[in-house]
Amino acid sequence: MNRGVYTLALRALSPLIWLWMGRRAKRAGGQWEIFSPERFGRLPASHPAAPQAAPVWVHAVSLGETRAAQPLLQALLDRGLPVLLTHVTATGRAEGARLFQDAIARGQLCQAWLPYDFPGATRRFMTSRQPRCGLLIEREIWPNLLAAARTAGVPMALVSARFSASSLRQAGRMGSVMREALAGLDAVLAQTAEDAARLTEAGARPPAVTGNLKFDLALPEAQMRAGQAWRERLGRRVVAVASTREGEDSGFIDAIKRHASNSGTHGSPLFLLIPRHPQRFDEAAGLLAAAGLAFTRRSEGVDPSPDTVVLLGDTLGEMAFYYAASEVAIVAGSFAPLGGQNLIEACAAGVPVIVGPHTFNFKQAAEDAIEAGAAQRVPDAGQAVDTAMELLADEARRERGGEAARAWFGAHAGATRRTLDALAPWLDAGARP
Repeated sequence: MNRGVYTLALRALSPLIWLWMGRRAKRAGGQWEIFSPERFGRLPASHPAAPQAAPVWVHAVSLGETRAAQPLLQALLDRGLPVLLTHVTATGRAEGARLFQDAIARGQLCQAWLPYDFPGATRRFMTSRQPRCGLLIEREIWPNLLAAARTAGVPMALVSARFSASSLRQAGRMGSVMREALAGLDAVLAQTAEDAARLTEAGARPPAVTGNLKFDLALPEAQMRAGQAWRERLGRRVVAVASTREGEDSGFIDAIKRHASNSGTHGSPLFLLIPRHPQRFDEAAGLLAAAGLAFTRRSEGVDPSPDTVVLLGDTLGEMAFYYAASEVAIVAGSFAPLGGQNLIEACAAGVPVIVGPHTFNFKQAAEDAIEAGAAQRVPDAGQAVDTAMELLADEARRERGGEAARAWFGAHAGATRRTLDALAPWLDAGARP
Protein backbone atom coordinates (compact mmCIF):
# COMPACT_ATOMS: atom_id res chain seq x y z
CA MET A 1 0.00 0.00 0.00
CA ASN A 2 1.36 3.43 -0.93
CA ARG A 3 0.34 6.73 0.67
CA GLY A 4 -2.18 7.55 -2.08
CA VAL A 5 -4.05 4.27 -1.54
CA TYR A 6 -3.83 4.77 2.23
CA THR A 7 -5.41 8.24 1.91
CA LEU A 8 -8.22 6.96 -0.31
CA ALA A 9 -8.94 4.17 2.17
CA LEU A 10 -8.92 6.61 5.07
CA ARG A 11 -11.38 8.92 3.30
CA ALA A 12 -13.67 6.00 2.45
CA LEU A 13 -13.63 4.72 6.02
CA SER A 14 -13.87 8.09 7.74
CA PRO A 15 -17.69 7.94 8.28
CA LEU A 16 -17.25 4.64 10.10
CA ILE A 17 -14.33 6.07 12.09
CA TRP A 18 -16.43 9.06 13.14
CA LEU A 19 -19.33 6.78 14.07
CA TRP A 20 -16.97 4.68 16.20
CA MET A 21 -15.55 7.82 17.84
CA GLY A 22 -19.06 9.10 18.53
CA ARG A 23 -20.06 5.87 20.22
CA ARG A 24 -16.89 5.80 22.25
CA ALA A 25 -17.42 9.42 23.26
CA LYS A 26 -20.95 8.60 24.40
CA ARG A 27 -19.71 5.72 26.55
CA ALA A 28 -16.62 7.45 27.91
CA GLY A 29 -18.00 10.93 28.43
CA GLY A 30 -15.94 14.06 28.00
CA GLN A 31 -15.86 16.50 25.11
CA TRP A 32 -14.48 14.72 22.06
CA GLU A 33 -15.41 17.48 19.57
CA ILE A 34 -15.20 15.04 16.68
CA PHE A 35 -15.98 17.73 14.09
CA SER A 36 -14.06 20.55 15.74
CA PRO A 37 -12.11 22.75 13.29
CA GLU A 38 -8.96 21.59 15.10
CA ARG A 39 -9.62 18.02 13.96
CA PHE A 40 -9.32 19.33 10.40
CA GLY A 41 -6.20 21.42 11.04
CA ARG A 42 -7.91 24.77 11.51
CA LEU A 43 -7.72 27.10 14.47
CA PRO A 44 -11.22 27.58 15.92
CA ALA A 45 -12.58 31.13 15.99
CA SER A 46 -12.60 31.05 19.79
CA HIS A 47 -9.00 29.85 20.01
CA PRO A 48 -7.04 31.73 22.71
CA ALA A 49 -3.88 33.56 21.94
CA ALA A 50 -1.27 30.98 20.94
CA PRO A 51 1.88 30.55 22.98
CA GLN A 52 5.05 32.21 21.85
CA ALA A 53 6.26 31.53 18.34
CA ALA A 54 7.57 28.12 17.30
CA PRO A 55 6.30 25.88 20.11
CA VAL A 56 7.68 22.44 20.81
CA TRP A 57 4.84 20.19 19.69
CA VAL A 58 4.29 17.02 21.75
CA HIS A 59 1.65 14.51 20.68
CA ALA A 60 0.23 12.23 23.40
CA VAL A 61 -2.70 10.35 21.91
CA SER A 62 -4.55 9.37 25.08
CA LEU A 63 -4.42 9.09 28.86
CA GLY A 64 -1.49 6.68 29.13
CA GLU A 65 0.72 8.58 26.71
CA THR A 66 -0.09 11.89 28.41
CA ARG A 67 1.01 10.50 31.74
CA ALA A 68 4.11 8.98 30.12
CA ALA A 69 5.02 12.34 28.60
CA GLN A 70 4.65 14.24 31.87
CA PRO A 71 8.36 14.25 32.84
CA LEU A 72 9.40 15.40 29.37
CA LEU A 73 6.69 18.04 29.17
CA GLN A 74 7.61 19.40 32.60
CA ALA A 75 11.29 19.55 31.62
CA LEU A 76 10.40 21.53 28.48
CA LEU A 77 8.29 23.93 30.51
CA ASP A 78 11.05 24.30 33.12
CA ARG A 79 13.35 25.40 30.28
CA GLY A 80 10.90 28.16 29.45
CA LEU A 81 9.94 26.64 26.11
CA PRO A 82 6.45 27.16 24.66
CA VAL A 83 4.64 23.84 24.22
CA LEU A 84 1.79 22.65 22.02
CA LEU A 85 0.25 19.44 23.40
CA THR A 86 -2.08 17.46 21.11
CA HIS A 87 -4.37 14.51 21.81
CA VAL A 88 -6.91 12.26 20.09
CA THR A 89 -9.05 11.24 23.09
CA ALA A 90 -10.97 13.29 25.62
CA THR A 91 -9.37 11.43 28.53
CA GLY A 92 -5.91 12.37 27.28
CA ARG A 93 -6.89 16.00 26.89
CA ALA A 94 -8.51 16.11 30.33
CA GLU A 95 -5.42 14.60 31.93
CA GLY A 96 -3.18 17.11 30.16
CA ALA A 97 -5.37 19.95 31.40
CA ARG A 98 -5.18 18.59 34.95
CA LEU A 99 -1.42 18.03 34.95
CA PHE A 100 -0.47 21.36 33.37
CA GLN A 101 -3.19 23.74 34.45
CA ASP A 102 -0.68 26.35 35.66
CA ALA A 103 1.26 26.33 32.37
CA ILE A 104 -2.03 26.62 30.46
CA ALA A 105 -3.15 29.52 32.63
CA ARG A 106 0.03 31.48 31.95
CA GLY A 107 -0.10 30.71 28.23
CA GLN A 108 3.08 28.62 28.05
CA LEU A 109 1.26 25.41 27.10
CA CYS A 110 -1.58 25.18 24.61
CA GLN A 111 -3.71 22.06 24.04
CA ALA A 112 -5.27 21.04 20.73
CA TRP A 113 -6.74 18.05 18.95
CA LEU A 114 -4.46 16.23 16.55
CA PRO A 115 -5.84 16.66 13.03
CA TYR A 116 -7.22 13.67 11.17
CA ASP A 117 -4.57 12.19 8.91
CA PHE A 118 -5.90 13.80 5.72
CA PRO A 119 -3.35 15.65 3.58
CA GLY A 120 -5.18 18.97 3.72
CA ALA A 121 -5.81 18.81 7.47
CA THR A 122 -2.19 18.00 8.28
CA ARG A 123 -0.89 20.76 5.97
CA ARG A 124 -3.18 23.32 7.62
CA PHE A 125 -2.02 22.16 11.05
CA MET A 126 1.64 22.75 10.17
CA THR A 127 0.84 26.16 8.66
CA SER A 128 -1.31 27.40 11.55
CA ARG A 129 0.77 26.02 14.43
CA GLN A 130 4.29 26.36 12.98
CA PRO A 131 6.04 24.12 15.54
CA ARG A 132 9.82 24.17 15.79
CA CYS A 133 9.74 20.36 16.06
CA GLY A 134 7.35 17.52 16.74
CA LEU A 135 7.75 14.83 19.40
CA LEU A 136 5.49 11.80 19.03
CA ILE A 137 5.13 9.76 22.22
CA GLU A 138 5.68 5.98 22.10
CA ARG A 139 4.18 4.78 18.77
CA GLU A 140 2.11 7.44 17.00
CA ILE A 141 2.96 7.07 13.31
CA TRP A 142 0.64 8.90 10.87
CA PRO A 143 1.83 8.86 7.24
CA ASN A 144 0.23 12.10 6.01
CA LEU A 145 1.12 13.97 9.18
CA LEU A 146 4.79 13.04 8.78
CA ALA A 147 4.69 13.92 5.08
CA ALA A 148 3.23 17.35 5.91
CA ALA A 149 5.93 17.92 8.53
CA ARG A 150 8.61 16.97 6.01
CA THR A 151 7.20 19.46 3.45
CA ALA A 152 7.00 22.19 6.10
CA GLY A 153 10.54 21.55 7.29
CA VAL A 154 9.45 20.51 10.79
CA PRO A 155 11.84 17.90 12.26
CA MET A 156 10.03 14.96 13.82
CA ALA A 157 11.06 12.47 16.52
CA LEU A 158 9.44 9.34 17.90
CA VAL A 159 10.22 9.58 21.61
CA SER A 160 10.19 6.84 24.28
CA ALA A 161 9.34 4.64 21.32
CA ARG A 162 8.02 1.14 21.83
CA PHE A 163 7.44 -1.23 18.96
CA SER A 164 6.24 -4.74 19.72
CA ALA A 165 6.45 -7.80 17.52
CA SER A 166 2.76 -7.32 16.64
CA SER A 167 3.48 -3.70 15.67
CA LEU A 168 6.22 -4.95 13.36
CA ARG A 169 3.82 -7.41 11.72
CA GLN A 170 1.18 -4.69 11.28
CA ALA A 171 3.74 -2.36 9.74
CA GLY A 172 4.73 -5.09 7.31
CA ARG A 173 1.13 -5.60 6.22
CA MET A 174 0.79 -1.87 5.49
CA GLY A 175 3.68 -2.02 3.05
CA SER A 176 5.49 1.01 1.69
CA VAL A 177 3.27 3.60 3.37
CA MET A 178 4.55 2.65 6.82
CA ARG A 179 8.15 2.23 5.72
CA GLU A 180 8.03 5.70 4.15
CA ALA A 181 6.51 7.19 7.29
CA LEU A 182 9.09 5.62 9.59
CA ALA A 183 11.93 6.60 7.26
CA GLY A 184 10.63 10.18 7.40
CA LEU A 185 11.32 10.49 11.12
CA ASP A 186 14.37 12.65 11.78
CA ALA A 187 15.10 10.92 15.10
CA VAL A 188 13.92 7.77 16.82
CA LEU A 189 14.55 7.40 20.56
CA ALA A 190 13.63 3.89 21.66
CA GLN A 191 12.83 2.50 25.08
CA THR A 192 14.88 -0.68 24.66
CA ALA A 193 17.34 -2.31 22.28
CA GLU A 194 14.57 -4.72 21.19
CA ASP A 195 12.28 -1.81 20.28
CA ALA A 196 15.17 -0.22 18.37
CA ALA A 197 15.85 -3.41 16.39
CA ARG A 198 12.20 -3.82 15.39
CA LEU A 199 11.90 -0.16 14.39
CA THR A 200 15.00 -0.48 12.20
CA GLU A 201 13.56 -3.60 10.57
CA ALA A 202 10.30 -1.73 9.90
CA GLY A 203 12.12 1.06 8.06
CA ALA A 204 13.19 3.67 10.62
CA ARG A 205 16.69 5.08 10.74
CA PRO A 206 18.80 3.35 13.43
CA PRO A 207 17.35 4.54 16.74
CA ALA A 208 19.15 5.65 19.86
CA VAL A 209 18.14 3.83 23.04
CA THR A 210 17.24 6.49 25.61
CA GLY A 211 14.92 4.53 27.90
CA ASN A 212 11.36 4.82 29.09
CA LEU A 213 10.13 8.25 30.19
CA LYS A 214 7.82 6.60 32.73
CA PHE A 215 10.82 5.84 34.94
CA ASP A 216 11.20 9.58 35.50
CA LEU A 217 7.62 9.99 36.65
CA ALA A 218 7.36 11.67 40.04
CA LEU A 219 4.25 10.42 41.80
CA PRO A 220 2.27 13.30 43.36
CA GLU A 221 3.36 13.52 46.99
CA ALA A 222 -0.03 14.81 48.11
CA GLN A 223 -1.76 11.77 46.62
CA MET A 224 0.81 9.42 48.13
CA ARG A 225 0.33 10.89 51.59
CA ALA A 226 -3.44 10.85 51.19
CA GLY A 227 -3.46 7.20 50.12
CA GLN A 228 -1.29 6.07 53.00
CA ALA A 229 -3.34 8.05 55.53
CA TRP A 230 -6.56 6.66 54.06
CA ARG A 231 -5.44 3.04 54.54
CA GLU A 232 -4.31 3.78 58.09
CA ARG A 233 -7.67 5.36 58.84
CA LEU A 234 -9.51 2.32 57.48
CA GLY A 235 -7.33 -0.07 59.47
CA ARG A 236 -7.63 -2.76 56.77
CA ARG A 237 -5.36 -4.66 54.41
CA VAL A 238 -5.68 -3.31 50.85
CA VAL A 239 -4.95 -4.89 47.46
CA ALA A 240 -5.10 -2.90 44.21
CA VAL A 241 -6.34 -4.59 41.04
CA ALA A 242 -5.32 -1.86 38.65
CA SER A 243 -6.01 -1.08 35.00
CA THR A 244 -8.40 -3.92 34.27
CA ARG A 245 -9.57 -4.18 30.69
CA GLU A 246 -12.29 -5.95 28.73
CA GLY A 247 -12.84 -9.54 29.82
CA GLU A 248 -10.70 -9.34 32.97
CA ASP A 249 -13.03 -8.03 35.67
CA SER A 250 -15.18 -11.14 35.98
CA GLY A 251 -12.17 -13.37 36.73
CA PHE A 252 -10.98 -11.04 39.47
CA ILE A 253 -14.47 -10.64 40.90
CA ASP A 254 -14.89 -14.43 41.09
CA ALA A 255 -11.57 -14.79 42.91
CA ILE A 256 -12.33 -11.94 45.29
CA LYS A 257 -15.74 -13.45 46.07
CA ARG A 258 -14.12 -16.81 46.82
CA HIS A 259 -11.71 -15.28 49.31
CA ALA A 260 -14.38 -13.11 50.90
CA SER A 261 -16.60 -16.16 51.37
CA ASN A 262 -13.78 -18.19 52.92
CA SER A 263 -12.64 -15.52 55.34
CA GLY A 264 -15.95 -13.82 56.07
CA THR A 265 -16.60 -10.23 55.10
CA HIS A 266 -14.84 -8.70 58.12
CA GLY A 267 -11.73 -10.85 57.62
CA SER A 268 -11.39 -10.02 53.92
CA PRO A 269 -9.00 -7.34 52.71
CA LEU A 270 -10.39 -4.41 50.79
CA PHE A 271 -9.84 -4.83 47.06
CA LEU A 272 -9.52 -1.74 44.87
CA LEU A 273 -10.88 -2.63 41.43
CA ILE A 274 -9.71 0.06 39.00
CA PRO A 275 -10.85 -0.24 35.35
CA ARG A 276 -8.45 1.19 32.80
CA HIS A 277 -11.06 3.12 30.80
CA PRO A 278 -13.82 5.32 32.24
CA GLN A 279 -16.43 3.96 29.83
CA ARG A 280 -16.17 0.67 31.70
CA PHE A 281 -16.83 2.02 35.21
CA ASP A 282 -20.55 1.30 35.08
CA GLU A 283 -19.98 -2.11 33.51
CA ALA A 284 -17.66 -3.07 36.38
CA ALA A 285 -20.23 -1.82 38.89
CA GLY A 286 -22.83 -4.05 37.25
CA LEU A 287 -20.57 -7.09 37.51
CA LEU A 288 -19.92 -6.41 41.19
CA ALA A 289 -23.63 -6.04 41.88
CA ALA A 290 -24.43 -9.24 39.98
CA ALA A 291 -21.82 -11.11 42.04
CA GLY A 292 -23.46 -9.95 45.26
CA LEU A 293 -20.26 -8.32 46.56
CA ALA A 294 -20.58 -5.38 48.91
CA PHE A 295 -18.91 -2.48 47.11
CA THR A 296 -18.77 1.26 47.02
CA ARG A 297 -17.55 3.71 44.40
CA ARG A 298 -14.62 6.04 44.94
CA SER A 299 -16.54 8.79 43.14
CA GLU A 300 -19.15 8.77 45.94
CA GLY A 301 -16.54 10.26 48.28
CA VAL A 302 -17.46 8.02 51.22
CA ASP A 303 -15.04 5.71 53.02
CA PRO A 304 -15.83 2.00 52.70
CA SER A 305 -17.58 0.43 55.65
CA PRO A 306 -16.14 -2.65 57.42
CA ASP A 307 -18.53 -4.78 55.34
CA THR A 308 -17.29 -3.42 52.01
CA VAL A 309 -15.27 -5.95 50.02
CA VAL A 310 -14.49 -3.87 46.92
CA LEU A 311 -13.91 -0.18 46.30
CA LEU A 312 -14.53 0.56 42.62
CA GLY A 313 -11.89 3.05 41.49
CA ASP A 314 -14.10 5.05 39.15
CA THR A 315 -12.03 8.24 39.13
CA LEU A 316 -9.29 9.54 36.86
CA GLY A 317 -5.90 10.91 37.86
CA GLU A 318 -5.74 9.09 41.22
CA MET A 319 -3.55 6.10 40.45
CA ALA A 320 -0.86 7.31 42.84
CA PHE A 321 -3.50 7.44 45.60
CA TYR A 322 -4.62 3.89 44.85
CA TYR A 323 -1.10 2.48 44.82
CA ALA A 324 -0.09 4.34 47.99
CA ALA A 325 -3.18 2.95 49.71
CA SER A 326 -2.26 -0.62 48.76
CA GLU A 327 0.11 -3.21 50.13
CA VAL A 328 0.10 -5.31 46.94
CA ALA A 329 -0.66 -4.27 43.35
CA ILE A 330 -2.02 -6.57 40.65
CA VAL A 331 -1.39 -4.77 37.34
CA ALA A 332 -3.99 -6.00 34.88
CA GLY A 333 -4.33 -5.67 31.14
CA SER A 334 -2.08 -8.74 31.19
CA PHE A 335 -4.66 -11.40 32.11
CA ALA A 336 -6.22 -11.32 28.64
CA PRO A 337 -4.16 -11.17 25.42
CA LEU A 338 -4.10 -7.37 25.43
CA GLY A 339 -0.40 -6.71 26.01
CA GLY A 340 -0.43 -5.52 29.61
CA GLN A 341 -0.42 -2.12 31.27
CA ASN A 342 2.31 -0.03 32.83
CA LEU A 343 3.72 -1.56 36.02
CA ILE A 344 6.26 1.23 36.56
CA GLU A 345 3.96 3.46 38.63
CA ALA A 346 3.23 0.62 41.05
CA CYS A 347 6.95 -0.03 41.45
CA ALA A 348 7.57 3.67 42.01
CA ALA A 349 5.06 3.52 44.87
CA GLY A 350 7.12 0.74 46.45
CA VAL A 351 4.57 -2.07 46.41
CA PRO A 352 5.20 -5.64 45.21
CA VAL A 353 3.64 -6.20 41.81
CA ILE A 354 1.83 -9.15 40.25
CA VAL A 355 1.28 -9.39 36.48
CA GLY A 356 -0.35 -11.89 34.16
CA PRO A 357 1.00 -13.85 31.21
CA HIS A 358 0.34 -11.24 28.48
CA THR A 359 2.83 -8.37 28.83
CA PHE A 360 4.07 -8.06 25.25
CA ASN A 361 3.44 -4.29 25.13
CA PHE A 362 5.81 -3.87 28.09
CA LYS A 363 7.91 -6.98 27.50
CA GLN A 364 11.31 -5.67 28.53
CA ALA A 365 10.05 -3.73 31.54
CA ALA A 366 8.04 -6.69 32.81
CA GLU A 367 10.89 -9.17 32.34
CA ASP A 368 13.40 -6.84 34.00
CA ALA A 369 11.08 -6.21 36.95
CA ILE A 370 10.50 -9.93 37.43
CA GLU A 371 14.24 -10.66 37.28
CA ALA A 372 14.88 -7.91 39.86
CA GLY A 373 12.29 -9.34 42.25
CA ALA A 374 10.08 -6.26 41.86
CA ALA A 375 7.28 -8.24 40.20
CA GLN A 376 6.09 -11.79 39.72
CA ARG A 377 4.09 -13.40 36.96
CA VAL A 378 1.09 -15.67 37.47
CA PRO A 379 -1.09 -17.46 34.91
CA ASP A 380 -4.55 -16.08 35.68
CA ALA A 381 -6.68 -13.76 37.80
CA GLY A 382 -7.46 -16.41 40.40
CA GLN A 383 -3.79 -17.12 41.00
CA ALA A 384 -3.09 -13.37 41.13
CA VAL A 385 -5.55 -12.90 43.99
CA ASP A 386 -4.22 -16.03 45.74
CA THR A 387 -0.67 -14.67 45.47
CA ALA A 388 -1.75 -11.27 46.78
CA MET A 389 -3.28 -12.96 49.82
CA GLU A 390 -0.04 -14.88 50.39
CA LEU A 391 1.92 -11.63 50.30
CA LEU A 392 -0.44 -10.02 52.80
CA ALA A 393 0.21 -12.93 55.15
CA ASP A 394 4.01 -12.81 54.76
CA GLU A 395 5.31 -9.41 55.87
CA ALA A 396 8.98 -10.16 55.21
CA ARG A 397 8.32 -11.33 51.65
CA ARG A 398 6.06 -8.36 51.00
CA GLU A 399 8.66 -5.88 52.25
CA ARG A 400 11.38 -7.49 50.12
CA GLY A 401 9.15 -7.12 47.07
CA GLY A 402 8.43 -3.46 47.85
CA GLU A 403 12.13 -2.66 48.37
CA ALA A 404 13.02 -4.42 45.11
CA ALA A 405 10.34 -2.44 43.30
CA ARG A 406 11.69 0.89 44.55
CA ALA A 407 15.28 -0.10 43.72
CA TRP A 408 14.36 -1.28 40.21
CA PHE A 409 12.46 1.92 39.51
CA GLY A 410 15.32 4.11 40.73
CA ALA A 411 17.93 2.22 38.69
CA HIS A 412 16.20 3.08 35.39
CA ALA A 413 15.80 6.83 35.84
CA GLY A 414 17.30 9.30 33.38
CA ALA A 415 15.34 8.84 30.16
CA THR A 416 14.16 12.46 30.21
CA ARG A 417 17.70 13.80 30.44
CA ARG A 418 18.91 11.48 27.67
CA THR A 419 15.96 12.50 25.49
CA LEU A 420 16.61 16.21 26.01
CA ASP A 421 20.30 15.71 25.20
CA ALA A 422 19.41 13.95 21.94
CA LEU A 423 16.98 16.72 20.95
CA ALA A 424 19.16 19.63 22.07
CA PRO A 425 19.85 21.00 18.55
CA TRP A 426 16.11 21.39 17.99
CA LEU A 427 15.20 22.67 21.45
CA ASP A 428 18.02 25.15 21.88
CA ALA A 429 17.24 26.95 18.62
CA GLY A 430 15.42 30.22 19.13
CA ALA A 431 13.02 29.39 16.31
CA ARG A 432 12.15 26.55 14.00
CA PRO A 433 15.22 25.02 12.31
